[in-house]
Amino acid sequence: MAWRSHGKTNVELISNMARNGIIEADRVISAMKKVDRANYVLDKSKAYEDRPQSIRYDATISAPHMHAYASEHLLPYIKPGARILDVGSGSGYLTAVLYHLASEDPSRPGKVVGIEHVPELVQFSVENLKKDGLGDALESKAIEVIVGDGRKGYAAGGPYHAIHVGAAAPELPQPLVDQLASPGRMFIPVGVDAQYIMHVDKDENGKVTQSQVMPVQYVPLTGRQALSP
Repeated sequence: MAWRSHGKTNVELISNMARNGIIEADRVISAMKKVDRANYVLDKSKAYEDRPQSIRYDATISAPHMHAYASEHLLPYIKPGARILDVGSGSGYLTAVLYHLASEDPSRPGKVVGIEHVPELVQFSVENLKKDGLGDALESKAIEVIVGDGRKGYAAGGPYHAIHVGAAAPELPQPLVDQLASPGRMFIPVGVDAQYIMHVDKDENGKVTQSQVMPVQYVPLTGRQALSP
């Protein structure tokens, strides 16, 4: 299904994913069309292919269909003014999509924090976000990208209505669960040999439930060690 979504332009890529049933929500279609993937990849000639791409430092930008799935699964918790944490924010691509989702109402802009343990990728993502027209959001700190251990989250910016984790954790990181708002949802790949996307939901009373969504294959969620440039 994914390869059938390749496009020659960003709009064509998103439109093909919608036609193939990968994206269903108009809000997600609109947000993803505002974020030009060519500004976030190293190989511009393959920017609109629906496949992951290396961004160095043992990191990748996920395939567009995985960013679409993440956005759709978190969407019920992303209201105007929502606070969102993007763990392993990498290139900054999904950080930008989540910002547009949370800031559809200009009078109630959202707040998105991207956290990444590789300083060079933080700088890369900031440059990408600026190229994509989000310099003002960075200046106002509506988007903030920080260097840190994503497994520990960023409590100072929480609690978060939505948390996206872009790398696989061997087990559920408790600090991220603690930083979920009530209500809130985390979208996280969990596992080592066999990985699954998990929904971690916290209701308005603080009760936490977990559900397995789909099998996946992500790079591991780690601290900074033994990284390749």
